[in-house]
Amino acid sequence: MNIFDILGPVMVGPSSSHTAGAARMGYMTRRLLGEEPVRAHIGMYGSFAATGKGHGTDKALVGGLMGMQPDDMDIPASFKIAKERGLEVEIGTVTLRDAHPNTAVITAEGASGRSVKVQASSLGGGRIMINKLDDIEVNCSCEIPTLIIHNQDTPGYVADITLRLLEHDVNIANMSLYRRKRGGVAVMVIEVDQPIPAETIKRLESRKGIIKVTYIDIGEN
Repeated sequence: MNIFDILGPVMVGPSSSHTAGAARMGYMTRRLLGEEPVRAHIGMYGSFAATGKGHGTDKALVGGLMGMQPDDMDIPASFKIAKERGLEVEIGTVTLRDAHPNTAVITAEGASGRSVKVQASSLGGGRIMINKLDDIEVNCSCEIPTLIIHNQDTPGYVADITLRLLEHDVNIANMSLYRRKRGGVAVMVIEVDQPIPAETIKRLESRKGIIKVTYIDIGEN
C-alpha cells in the first residue's frame, strides 16, 4: 500500500472511481488509438450508467479522450472543448455480462481511419484495468511500461519479440498471450521494467505478420 491508496489521487471531481478513474480510462484509450480521436462512442455500464452523470463520469471520459489527466481543471468543460476540437462523441449505456460495476466500453476513431475498442473498469483510487482490447480479453493496468502487440496467430512471434527486448536489456516483468481463435489475431501484453527504445518499437512494427504495435509508458505524454 502507498500513500495514494489512503489519500487518493490528485483529481478534479467528486469520486476517484467515477471521475479520476474515468479520466484515465479515456486517456488510455487515446494512447491505445495512437492519435487524436475525431469520433468516439462511449457505453457506460453498472454504477457508471446509474450515477455517472452526477459524478461527472461522462465528462471525465471525454476529457481523457482529449488527453486530459485526472487533475486537469478543464474536465468539467470537456463537452464544450470536444466540440471546439471537432471530436464527435456519442454517449449511452451498454449491457455486459460479469463486468465490474464501474465499466465503460469506448470505441474511438482517428482522422487516419485507425480505430480501437477498449473495455475498461475503474477499480478505485484512480486505478483502472483494461479488460478487453478490440474484443480480445487482455486484463492489464498499464501502470508500468507496457507493450501491446497484435499479430497473426502463428509460431515464432513470442520468441522473436522477447529476443528483441533482450538485445536492448529490457527486462520483462509480466507477459500474457490472448486470442479469440486459433490461427486468427493474437494479442501479446508485455509489461517491462525499463522504457523500450523507439528503435525497438520500429523494428517490431516492420516485422511481417505484426498487425499493430502499441507502447504505453505513463511517464510519457
